[in-house]
Amino acid sequence: MYEDVRYETEDGIATITIDRPETYNAFRERTLEELNDAIRRTTDDDAVYVVILTGAGDGFCAGADVTEMPDWSSLTKEEYAGYLWTVQNVVRQLRGTPKPTVAAVGGPAIGAGCDFALACDLRVMGEGGILREGFVNVGLVPGDGGAWLLPRLIGESKAREYLLRGVDIPPAEAVDVGLATTVAEDPLAEARSLAEELLSLPALAVRNTNRLVDPGMTFEDYCERAIEYQWECVNDPEHDEAVAAFREKRDPEFDREY
Repeated sequence: MYEDVRYETEDGIATITIDRPETYNAFRERTLEELNDAIRRTTDDDAVYVVILTGAGDGFCAGADVTEMPDWSSLTKEEYAGYLWTVQNVVRQLRGTPKPTVAAVGGPAIGAGCDFALACDLRVMGEGGILREGFVNVGLVPGDGGAWLLPRLIGESKAREYLLRGVDIPPAEAVDVGLATTVAEDPLAEARSLAEELLSLPALAVRNTNRLVDPGMTFEDYCERAIEYQWECVNDPEHDEAVAAFREKRDPEFDREY
């Protein structure tokens, strides 16, 4: 049903692939519409427990396709805001979904493409993957979330360095500063292995734990929210099964329909 995006589900894992390898998966307006729709589908599908975001070929997402960008001089500020909102909404949805997300970054993740990767909960880098905000290099600001995401992920000082210099973050450095879990020869396979690990855990506990990670919360807000989330988990059948499996020294068997 898509032209620029592939959407596949298997055994509780949804894989969204930006499929424009001839442009290193740079996006056009159609790509954004399809990407937003695909992420929305993962949120709405009860049979999806973990989401992987990746790019086809040797890329992840090289940002906007400059050959297919709108003519900015012909747009009003409101029209431009509408376009940018569509880009931001990819980040908004990735940040907002209750389901854990893993980015498999096998190639350049540049500009908004970098923000798409940073918006995921976890990142696996390929040996040819790079992260680069890079907006300052073309006279722009990180309008898609980068200046909000990076300080929360790695701290203000290091974030400013990457944002103001517009430099590449190579794979090993991404791991060192905490932006990626590992560097893998096959980042998609590694991302799927990570997704399967998350899938083996009680789903509600994973989701609620993920929702509790919010640097903007006060401790008191955290405690109140934790009570609500923990009560949900206490009454979850997968909690009962996980406890029983622990006592019986076996792997849990969750009743799920993929």
